[in-house]
Amino acid sequence: MREFVVEADGGSRGNPGPAGYGAVVSDAVTGETLAEAAEYIGVTTNNVAEYRGLLAGLRAARELDPDARVHVRMDSKLVIEQMSGRWKIKHPAMKPLAAEAATVFPPDRVTYEWIPRERNAHADRLANEAMDAGARGEAWSPADSLADLDTPPAAPVVPVPEGPPGDAAAGTARVREAPASAGGAVAEDEAATRGAPTRDDGTGAGEEASADADRRAAQAMATPSSGWGPADMGAPATFVLLRHGETPLTPQKRFSGSGGSDPSLSDIGREQAEKVAAALARRGTVQAVVASPLARTRETARIVAARLGLDVAVEDGLRETDFGAWEGLTFGEVRERYPEDLDAWLASPDAEPTGGGESFAATAARVAEARDKLVAEYRGRTVLLVTHVTPVKTLIRLALGAPPEALFRMELSAASLSAVAYYADGNASVRLFNDTSHLR
Repeated sequence: MREFVVEADGGSRGNPGPAGYGAVVSDAVTGETLAEAAEYIGVTTNNVAEYRGLLAGLRAARELDPDARVHVRMDSKLVIEQMSGRWKIKHPAMKPLAAEAATVFPPDRVTYEWIPRERNAHADRLANEAMDAGARGEAWSPADSLADLDTPPAAPVVPVPEGPPGDAAAGTARVREAPASAGGAVAEDEAATRGAPTRDDGTGAGEEASADADRRAAQAMATPSSGWGPADMGAPATFVLLRHGETPLTPQKRFSGSGGSDPSLSDIGREQAEKVAAALARRGTVQAVVASPLARTRETARIVAARLGLDVAVEDGLRETDFGAWEGLTFGEVRERYPEDLDAWLASPDAEPTGGGESFAATAARVAEARDKLVAEYRGRTVLLVTHVTPVKTLIRLALGAPPEALFRMELSAASLSAVAYYADGNASVRLFNDTSHLR
């Protein structure tokens, strides 16, 4: 008997507000991602969206094998406890969804487990992709969802029934083959949803709050001018951050900035770029490609852009730090030759590498300027930025509001993917960091 793991999530930006769900089905033995489902479901609450995600995930698993055993993992304590039978279901909008979810598989073949939000990142990202599409006014259809796939779907598109009151403007779920190599490729949102969650403490307070929220959602939809509608912040500019593929200097861990030999990709680096290109083509969400002016990033960008049918723009602000006299040296060689300069550099972001290199403070100012320019230019779009270790870490650090020394606490692999979304209210959401699943 096959065994599947279903991970599901849902969110609402405003609670109630524009909502969506995401669900992932994977093989319990190998961990391979077998199917994904996501849908924008209009204005409703977090809890309703989470139940819709659970239902979509179970249905996707049933399409793969109706005789399988299923282990459900979600970060909603409310859904897990209610579906396990430990908490009562009082909310009128959730009762029919829970009842329907209980009939997809025989109860003795489904188990439930609560997991922390950070372990439910894949489903959370899909839910936010759906909400992002809804914010852009995109009505998803099976044809739209599958149009950019390189391979035919392993499971048919699963229709989603009419939702409870407040679930207007619902689209159709997408269920498609999702190879493990693409499991996190474009991380449209690996962070928490932006809406405030309801309480999932088992006291019933969360359900009462959700019921009030559904009533407000219905009122907002019936009388748009009443002032109940959520603030429209617009779709974010989403930067998918790709570190270039390996160069001959990469495995040797040598300083390689913008002031050195400007190496091209190695054969391994070109192979990595091809794998990134395939993964991003399967995702189909990148709308533009921007690269640093250095050879290794432009070569990586060309390989990916050719697969996506896009042109490559160059942004000088995305170049790597100039490491001065340290260019081409290993850390140990720098320690041996320039110990005092290295200690100063490690201690202060204002310190420059030996020989008039660029400080991390100067790099951060340059990268922030490029970020602001690109956010304004690509508002509401998903853009692949092909750049280097320091710019990627800097964008992540700035989005998190972390101190400069955080740069030394991040590991960033060659050809890895990270992602940050920038909203019109000035907030940023880190959605992915150092994903290399597409390389395996």
